[in-house]
Amino acid sequence: MKRLWIPLTYLVFLILLIAPIVKIFTGAWADGWSGFAEALTRREALNALMMTGIIVLVVTAINTLFGVMLALYLVRATWLGRRIKQLLNSIVDLPFAVSPVIGGLMIVLLLGPSSIIGTFFEDIGFKVVYALPGMILATLFVTFPLMVREVMPVLQEIGAQQEEAASTLGAYSWYTFWHVTWPSIRWGVIYGVVLTVARSLGEFGAVLVVSGNIMNKTQTATTLVYQDVENFNVTAANGVALVLAAFSVGLLLLMEWAKKRKEVH
Repeated sequence: MKRLWIPLTYLVFLILLIAPIVKIFTGAWADGWSGFAEALTRREALNALMMTGIIVLVVTAINTLFGVMLALYLVRATWLGRRIKQLLNSIVDLPFAVSPVIGGLMIVLLLGPSSIIGTFFEDIGFKVVYALPGMILATLFVTFPLMVREVMPVLQEIGAQQEEAASTLGAYSWYTFWHVTWPSIRWGVIYGVVLTVARSLGEFGAVLVVSGNIMNKTQTATTLVYQDVENFNVTAANGVALVLAAFSVGLLLLMEWAKKRKEVH
């Protein structure tokens, strides 16, 4: 039985992971270098890649800051009651249980042009839905649990003894965080950043609903690939998809490097 399951596992791995990547690579180069370069240098591709880059940078920065803060509160804060912590834990996991499309729809219903809040923002000249802010919110909704769930187990594992000792010796909370807490959680934060970047790069459903997929305005790389496939522009779609796949592979290699560095230290 073991001899059967091992080759079957490799076969599933080959069909689900390796074969699609190979197909994307060969499809991107179907028209040679000129076709690949044209797919990436056309105006809509440059705009979509730039929009994706902005979203990734902003979402990663916000997730890192507030994700670490929330993880600290959920693990260390004694002024939060047990029930409140349980409620917050459930809310953090909400994006895992809800479809990204539903998350995007909720943002449209709450902040869209037909809502009270959305109308207020429209009146002051700040557009949320069908614009960059809404796309950032949608990506934040999908990626927010990643940082919290990477940092919380580390905080629980190391305990609070060293932090309490530093406070007893008169260290300020900010000094305690940077010199006691941060060295212990930094690798968890690095893992969270890598996962956040990877998830932000590949987000499609929530962003598609919130952005409206307006060419040269609110398209991301993933929604552009979707549009190219719909328009039977498969070579161009493979070219953009190859760039995203290359970034994803690079992030995986970065994750492995970070794990090795952690083991060394």
